Amino acid sequence: MSAGGAPGSAAREIDAARGRVREAGGEALLARLEHLDAVRAAPAPRPGPSPRPPDRGATADYDVVVAGGGLSLLLAPLLASAGLRVAVLDRARIGAAHREWNAGTAEVAALSASGLFTRDEIERLVIARYVEGLCRWHGGGTYPVRGVLDHAIDAAGLLAAARARAEALGVTLLDGHALLGHAEGPDAVALAVAEAQPGAAPRALSARLLVDARGAASPYATADLLCPTVGGVLTGLSEGDGERRIRPDVGEILATTEDVEEGRQHLWEAFPGRPGETTVYLFYYARSGDVGPGALLSLYARFFRLLSRYKEGDARLVRPTFGFIPGWSRLSAAPRAPGRRVRLVGDAAARHSPLTFCGFGANVRELAATAADLARAVREPGARATARDAPVHSGTGALAALMAKPVGGARAGEMNALLDTAFAVLHAMGNDAYAALLRDEMQPADFVRFLRETAARRPEVYREVVSALPLRAIGRWGAGLARELYRAR
Repeated sequence: MSAGGAPGSAAREIDAARGRVREAGGEALLARLEHLDAVRAAPAPRPGPSPRPPDRGATADYDVVVAGGGLSLLLAPLLASAGLRVAVLDRARIGAAHREWNAGTAEVAALSASGLFTRDEIERLVIARYVEGLCRWHGGGTYPVRGVLDHAIDAAGLLAAARARAEALGVTLLDGHALLGHAEGPDAVALAVAEAQPGAAPRALSARLLVDARGAASPYATADLLCPTVGGVLTGLSEGDGERRIRPDVGEILATTEDVEEGRQHLWEAFPGRPGETTVYLFYYARSGDVGPGALLSLYARFFRLLSRYKEGDARLVRPTFGFIPGWSRLSAAPRAPGRRVRLVGDAAARHSPLTFCGFGANVRELAATAADLARAVREPGARATARDAPVHSGTGALAALMAKPVGGARAGEMNALLDTAFAVLHAMGNDAYAALLRDEMQPADFVRFLRETAARRPEVYREVVSALPLRAIGRWGAGLARELYRAR
């Protein structure tokens, strides 16, 4: 039951949220939302029917097939430029944006450094810049930071440009096709694909390498954390000074407006874009097994009901954005591809930050390296990826796991109190350290200092960690931090 009242009231709120998403995004986008909700409700992993494995020496239709046409579409023209035969498939239209993206200077530079776009082309895709970002906690303080997610990117324009590049380089684009299953042979992998509609007959494709970029919808996206996220591009929010107004030159990176409710600590984000438009998100951290059926629609109902608690104005949703972002705490086994000729990328691999869930930044920074690794994997199946996990992830994963299990009742305010203390410490450490943590660039020694100073200000954190994490996880956390400290020596 939602915080809004009786079960009947909650059902009406969900129906109303469904209607608002349909009105703003159309029937196809609503179907995408409901598909994601259904996939998360199903047992995982859930691979589909397997075709017959290709025989030794079989000739593949493609060198690389990319399953998933979101941000991973950026890989296709890079792979095609390396002389590979590439196909991309997606159950919806390839290159259709259902998220918005913010980035920092390094990510913007990486888009041009990869050779995919020129600097001028990237410059035209930056629709807003901020002088600073803010993190603000209910009952606590506001902590500004510079150099973090301070460029608003035209997501639709970026993907449209990537699609045009892919088409010009001869990439095969299979809109409206779903990957049902695959079977690996000695020299190729067979794929069963079908149009994403009831009763569609499967057909066979083959590739030397399958790239699984289906995000949370992948049956191999077995990360232990999950970040359900809803929101969209809004107009009508009040602009000006004050916590409940939008400043066009300031991004709100993280904010809370209440303590733990419905067993979760909900967080808001707000990123101004084109004049009069702001992308607003509502999300929470959860353990993967704790996210049930209809999570996104339920979260949308809360979004519409409580948006005015966050920002003033006569808000109108003009473009819905949503998704499940898998997060790997580094306290359990990582998502793993099922064979030598399958690679997980993006959200399916969950190698980005488990704390900030900044998948866009992580993927773009590693774009050229990922494309090079995939090209090498075509030639050398099973070759290890060269990109290494950011050292700070060994530490931040446990913090994300802690946020995924907040306490309620009389202790419902503890999460905000902990966040306020932690960000007060970060702010006191200086902008370089503060920004480095949010950009996944903080060095292990600085992270240990951050933990130590947070615990000194808030000794209750020891009890909170022990009550939220099993001893085995705490031990793995400590071992991971010790390993990264040793490597950094």
